[in-house]
Amino acid sequence: MAGIATSSRPQPQAVVRRRPAVRAGRKGLREITRVVLLTTVAAGWIGIPLWLLLVNSVKPLREASVLGLGLPKAWSLTDNYSTVIHEGRYGTAVMNSVLIAVPTIASAVLLGSLAAWAYARSRSTTMNFAYNLTVLSILLPPAVLPTIYELQLTGLDGTRLGYFLVMTGTRLGTVVFLATGFIRAMPAELEDAAEVDGAGRLQIYRHVILPLLLPVLLVGSMILIVTIWNEFFFAAFLLQGSERATLPMALYQFASASPDTSIARWNLIFAHVVLTSLPLVIAYLFVQRRIVSGLSEGAIKG
Repeated sequence: MAGIATSSRPQPQAVVRRRPAVRAGRKGLREITRVVLLTTVAAGWIGIPLWLLLVNSVKPLREASVLGLGLPKAWSLTDNYSTVIHEGRYGTAVMNSVLIAVPTIASAVLLGSLAAWAYARSRSTTMNFAYNLTVLSILLPPAVLPTIYELQLTGLDGTRLGYFLVMTGTRLGTVVFLATGFIRAMPAELEDAAEVDGAGRLQIYRHVILPLLLPVLLVGSMILIVTIWNEFFFAAFLLQGSERATLPMALYQFASASPDTSIARWNLIFAHVVLTSLPLVIAYLFVQRRIVSGLSEGAIKG
């Protein structure tokens, strides 16, 4: 009897083998549930508006005025987009946006990385105050009236140069904030070794600091591209005339210039929005891997 009672007990080894399998099954179920939930939210939050935008940009005016999700009964792809390109002054707006965005991003990245290097290596109270003041520009609301007043005093009101200076000044804090934390995590011995080898400060920046900062600066550049390319608030106040209009301003002017004010030309407006967003999508597709790696490195070192 004692032998039978002993053999009926559960084997400890069998219990130990089942627990990891049960845990793995629960973990896999949670992972699947999370993926399904995120996919559902993304489809509702991003997929439906994106599909609404694309499908209505190729419909005739009568169909697009209903704002449905169905495919068009009659396709107007060529007519809609050619009308936007010619009547919406798309080429001029793209050129204006490029002329503003490229020098602004280059200036903000260069000046911001140099300032971040100084802030990160200094223990001065004044420099710490200057760093906090610079970063505070990310949170402060835009002061339009003082900005217009200063541009009028300098004779730059309504010019591309004035708008470029405002964009550079208001976006500098983003680069400083990203780069300063990254440089603080970098060992200062690298700069000391380069200085011992006879390198000057600019040579250290060019050959030591700048290559290590590239992933973070690429992330900062992508953030600046999105914010500057879609900037409408300052452009509405600081840029004058359709010849200087950037893409958001050109879209606003095109949507406001409908010959029949009682009917919004949603098909053409959606087509203009697609063309306005297209350069950003192309830029993102080219640099998305570098952005992800830069964010990972910044998260680890920050």
